Amino acid sequence: MPPHLRKDFLKLVEKYLNGSASSEEIDAIENYYAHFSGDPDVTDSLNNEEVNALKTRLREKIDRKIDRAEKRVVPFYRKRSFQIAASILVVLTIALFAINRTKKATLKLQVQNYDLAPGGNKAVLTLANGSKIDLDKIKNGTLAAQPGANIIKQNEQLDYRSAGNPVVTGVSYNTLSTPKGGQFQLTLADGTKVWLNAASSLKFPTAFTGNERVVELTGEAYFDVAHNAKQPFKVKTAGQTVEDIGTQFNVNSYADEDAAATTLVEGSVKIYDAKGQTAIKPGEQYLLRANGESKVKNDVDVDEVTAWKSGMFQFDNADIQTIMRQIGRWYNVNVEYSGPVPASTYHGRISRNSNASAVLKILELSGINFTIERGKIIVK
Repeated sequence: MPPHLRKDFLKLVEKYLNGSASSEEIDAIENYYAHFSGDPDVTDSLNNEEVNALKTRLREKIDRKIDRAEKRVVPFYRKRSFQIAASILVVLTIALFAINRTKKATLKLQVQNYDLAPGGNKAVLTLANGSKIDLDKIKNGTLAAQPGANIIKQNEQLDYRSAGNPVVTGVSYNTLSTPKGGQFQLTLADGTKVWLNAASSLKFPTAFTGNERVVELTGEAYFDVAHNAKQPFKVKTAGQTVEDIGTQFNVNSYADEDAAATTLVEGSVKIYDAKGQTAIKPGEQYLLRANGESKVKNDVDVDEVTAWKSGMFQFDNADIQTIMRQIGRWYNVNVEYSGPVPASTYHGRISRNSNASAVLKILELSGINFTIERGKIIVK
């Protein structure tokens, strides 16, 4: 760790330990904790006495925070405010560090009297007749009865339960849409589970009839498909169709990404596009660019691809534009660049449950400065 970063980091730790840190700095150090305690890029630059003393004091304080959080009995949907503390030893890890650092980091995040809260379970369900249901504003229970299924909201999820009709006629198509800053989980009528990321939509039938199950996706979703060899499951996106028999996979088809990416977690899938058919194996990713060029990537970090589903940002050699596209979607904010776009790439894993300022403070340790204004983040 360069001397100026080491100095800033130690100051931040001391503020956290003596109780003078702001809420944003508290989130930043808790997100950073496990990386500090285990990354030789950090610890090798500090003497053992410093490392051990700080690690001990940090762990004691964080453990006390976890104990307090676990003693609080609150409904699931209210646990967000305690999630950073309660999950720190499991999922809140590593800060981001630049490769080939070219700029001095100064921990001077400017928040213009405005911060950005993280996204949450938000979505709108559009029924076949055009009526819309705002799911984050409606109570749990049965929302509607449609051909082949009853629509039930339960535990911040949507469940299409079979109505038990022996013959289904006139199947209806619904669309589940998440805004920027929203996500939602859905169980389709066949038992397939779908996690829908921010700024995404899924069109699907209320019941699956015929010899195939077809849904249409824009944006990003993770699918855990119910096995039915006689009725393959297909996901249509712009320019391609992903077909599987029973498996788990992630499809990222945002229009502003360089390519649509289909990543197989387990099982097998086939991708059909203008050039034909391609099969991929677990751990592989099929990339399709807007110009029709395609390729298969081997040994993909599946955890990185699916981290969003577990409430995390995770990057492996990602450029700042890739990172900021994800941040922009999750915090419902525009991103602007002041000056040349940094060419460095970044590694790291950060909770999506912190305010934007906490996430950006960690990025500032890599040598980038930011300003948060109403409705936008400026990368400087």
